[in-house]
Amino acid sequence: MSSQRLGVLAIYLSQSKLEELAYFQKLSKEGKKIGVQVEVFTPDDVESDNSVRTLTYDAGARKWIRRRTSLPPVIYDRCRYKAVANYRVLKAFRNRHAKLTFLSRPLANKWSMHQLLSDNEDIRPYLPATQRFSSVQELVKALKKHKLIYAKPKNGTGGRGILRIEQLGSDLYLLQGRNQQRTIIAPYRATEKQLLVKLNSLKLSPDYVVQQGIKLTLKDGRVHDYRLLIQKNGQGEWEVTGCAGRIGPHRSITSNLHGGGSAVSQNKLLSYRFSSPDKIDSIKKEMTSFAHTLAGFLETKFGKLCELGLDIAVDPSGRVWLLEVNPKPSREVFRKIGESATYQKAVTRPLEYALWMMKQKKKKTEETNMA
Repeated sequence: MSSQRLGVLAIYLSQSKLEELAYFQKLSKEGKKIGVQVEVFTPDDVESDNSVRTLTYDAGARKWIRRRTSLPPVIYDRCRYKAVANYRVLKAFRNRHAKLTFLSRPLANKWSMHQLLSDNEDIRPYLPATQRFSSVQELVKALKKHKLIYAKPKNGTGGRGILRIEQLGSDLYLLQGRNQQRTIIAPYRATEKQLLVKLNSLKLSPDYVVQQGIKLTLKDGRVHDYRLLIQKNGQGEWEVTGCAGRIGPHRSITSNLHGGGSAVSQNKLLSYRFSSPDKIDSIKKEMTSFAHTLAGFLETKFGKLCELGLDIAVDPSGRVWLLEVNPKPSREVFRKIGESATYQKAVTRPLEYALWMMKQKKKKTEETNMA
C-alpha cells in the first residue's frame, strides 16, 4: 500500500527541540497502519525553492530521520501561538502556501471569540459574562456584580497569567492566580483599597479579558472542569471522541494538566457532585449536543476545522458553561484516566479525516479533468 503524505506543521520550543514530539511519534506509528506517512516540519524548515526538511519517524530504528522533500499536499497544523512572533510566522506560511490543503483554520483570540459566539442565540446562554479589561476600577465593578471573576490574557494558554478574584465579605477579597511561567501566586486576602493597589501593581493590559467566575470548587477546595474533545471522523463528520474531568492541584485556580492538574473520568467527577443518574445523563447529553452546535457554528465562520477541545464547567445547579475553545487540543487527559481506546481514537481521527480529505481532493480533481 503506497502511503499518502500528511505534513504536520509544528514549532520549535528551542533551537532544535520540537513541541509535542511524543504525540507526533504516536501519530506516525498509527499513520503507518492506515497508509499515512506523517512528515513533521516547521516554517523554518522550508527553503526558498519551497523544498522542505521534514522529520519522519523510523519505528525500526526508533529515531527521527530528516529528509529534504517537497511540501506535503495536506497539512495538520499543531502550532500553538504562544507569542505574537510565532503567530506572524505561521500566518505568513499559510498565506504563502494557501494552495495546500489545511485540516483546520486558526481561530480568534478569547475576546474576539466571545463577541462572535455571543451573536449566536443557541450558544449565548452557555457563555459567562465577559468584558475587555479597561481599568482596575471597571474590573472591581464586575467583581462586585458577579462576586467571583477571572482575568485572563486574551491569547494565553495553559493557565499562564490567569487571576481569580473573589469577594468574601463586604470589604474582604481573595486574589489568587498564576504568573506567566504558570507558577502559583500565593493567595492574597485584602480590603478593597489593598486590592486596588495590588491590581495596579500587576499592570494588567488591554490584552486581558475579565470573565464572570463559575463556582468550580470541590469540597476539598480544589477547582475542576471538563475537557471535551470533538473531532472529524473518517467520513468528514463531527463526533465527540470523549470527555474527561480535570482537577487542579491545591491552591491552584486552574485545572490544566500542564499546571499540575490531575485527570478523572467524566462519570466519576459528575457522580461526585450529583447523586441523580438522570441528572448526570442529562448533563452529559447537553455537553455533547452543545459541542456539535458550537463546532458547526465555528466552521461557518472560520472554514473547515479538524478538532476542538472545549473546556466546560458545570455549576452546582448542573448548568453547563463554556470556558474556552482550543483548536489544537491535547489528548493526554484520556491516557491519564486509563481510557486507552478513547486515547487511541483521539490520535487516529485526525489521520482518518486527513485520508478522507485526500479522497475528496482527488475526486474533485478527477471531476474537473472530466468536465
